[in-house]
Amino acid sequence: MKAMKVYEALNWASSFLKKNDRDENAGELLLRHHMKLDRAQLFSRMQEMMPMEMQSSFIFNVHKHVAGIPVQYLMGKEEFYGRSFFVSEEVLIPRPETEELVVGVLDRVKKHFGADGEKLSVVDVGTGSGAIAITLALENSCLAVKATDIAGESLEVAMDNAESLEADVEFLQGDLLLPFIEQDIKVDVVVSNPPYIPQKEYEGLSTVVRDFEPYRALVGGVSGLEFYERFMDELPKVLKERAIVAFEVGMGQGEDVKALLEKTFPQATVEVVLDINGKDRMVFAEIG
Repeated sequence: MKAMKVYEALNWASSFLKKNDRDENAGELLLRHHMKLDRAQLFSRMQEMMPMEMQSSFIFNVHKHVAGIPVQYLMGKEEFYGRSFFVSEEVLIPRPETEELVVGVLDRVKKHFGADGEKLSVVDVGTGSGAIAITLALENSCLAVKATDIAGESLEVAMDNAESLEADVEFLQGDLLLPFIEQDIKVDVVVSNPPYIPQKEYEGLSTVVRDFEPYRALVGGVSGLEFYERFMDELPKVLKERAIVAFEVGMGQGEDVKALLEKTFPQATVEVVLDINGKDRMVFAEIG
């Protein structure tokens, strides 16, 4: 293998990825990761020779991505709400759409509870990397945030992120809201991005998602609504009289999840909110 200049390595990666039906932008992301450069720095060093060892590991990772491993797992990180989060194959890779869920929660907390500095208890259920819980805690100091996950391996990633980003979040291992029901704890806000892909759609997912991201974080039973239905049994046991529920949902699930919430909380104001791409993505219930 001959030594390459930076621009040659980038050109090779882009064409190799394109030829193999992968996003050619992954080449730039991996190159910046290996060279530890931001975009401007990378483009200012295009004529430099790449050290051979770095070039070899870069090429190796490009091949791994062609084989299906997500770029974020190869780099061990993903950006969310302007911060860098550790990710591994134990957690779902945070998506930009979920940033919109966080914005929706922050806006509704101010509107529903007012801004008098009172501490509000928030629970992020199925926290994964901790992206939602940590972002909420860092964006609003009035929120006392707890986060649960059934998988200890996921909680380890989330705790590493909280420590790295200096976020005050309490983590509990358990199934949905059971840790709070068992201790008879009442909370102001429940937010969750639960598994919502119907079983039959799972096989049709991109191999980058299906073969590498955790099944437990993706599939929501036969209908995709299994976790929302379970929430309807558990939410009344943990919510205070005045509360907010915020869910991320899969495309086409908004009205079904809205109906579940309206049946469980007949007095609530429930709305389906579209994401930036115009797809139903979030459902919010304001109670009391």
